[in-house]
Amino acid sequence: KTFELDWSAFPPGAVNEYTTQICLACIFDVFTGQLGLAPRTAYSEIKRHAPTVEELTAPTAARPYFDSEEKNPRCPFCNSAKRWHARLDTFRIEGGKESDAARRALVKSLPKSEEQFQIIENKAPRRALFFEWLDTLARTLDFDGGDKWMIEATRSFLERREPKTDWAETFEGVRQVRRSQRLEEGWERDGNRLFLAAPLYNDALLVQYLASRSHKHGGRTLEGRLTLVELVRRMRWNGHLNAQGITERDQYEVLEKLVEHLSGDGAVKLYYLVDRRDLLDKVKTVYARYAGS
Repeated sequence: KTFELDWSAFPPGAVNEYTTQICLACIFDVFTGQLGLAPRTAYSEIKRHAPTVEELTAPTAARPYFDSEEKNPRCPFCNSAKRWHARLDTFRIEGGKESDAARRALVKSLPKSEEQFQIIENKAPRRALFFEWLDTLARTLDFDGGDKWMIEATRSFLERREPKTDWAETFEGVRQVRRSQRLEEGWERDGNRLFLAAPLYNDALLVQYLASRSHKHGGRTLEGRLTLVELVRRMRWNGHLNAQGITERDQYEVLEKLVEHLSGDGAVKLYYLVDRRDLLDKVKTVYARYAGS
């Protein structure tokens, strides 16, 4: 029975998936043609191949890796057919108290034979991860479909902020998100309206502004379309800047501080889980071809 990776115990946003193809024909040609290795030696080397994080997650793949959404792709470098390609799925897990226990349990459950899975540890600045999350969020939102995207953006932000809460249930049937005049923290439902305490509401506005500011309509929020000057003025007037200890006057410096408040500072430990099963399976087929030639 094929082992299935179960991500249900992880909080939303803690796991990102990357997929790339590796051309085994390209690798065998290099090992046997350029380096003069025997097919069996090349086979052993490829089985031990441990890709780097950069190779697995680069926006533009480099030989022998390539990206393709075609059903039957051909290698862009050597024109080999699909049967000579192996798929590498990589799952990046953000470290943290909400995900560490689930990660340890998952790693413990992985098959240990033939090194089917590879684990790579790394670190990244929290700010970089925040903007990566924001960019991914912006690509999924339908800015031309009315104001529904603002509710979706708010939910995504809250899922990232408070992963233990069942936000799918909380947002079921929500048609409006408003600032609470009563709550000092947290949130509450009232019919089809979700009320957020001022700090949460202001942070949600900032996420909406950042996600939509590069769109043709500019920075759109639950408070309407706002320029950076208007956003900063609003947050200064309602006390949000003061509550965060932001005293800068320049609008861009204020924005930097607001982003720092949202993203946090320092670095996050990352764990890359590489699924090598297709590689191990396909390399046997390619080896048989080269050994018989």
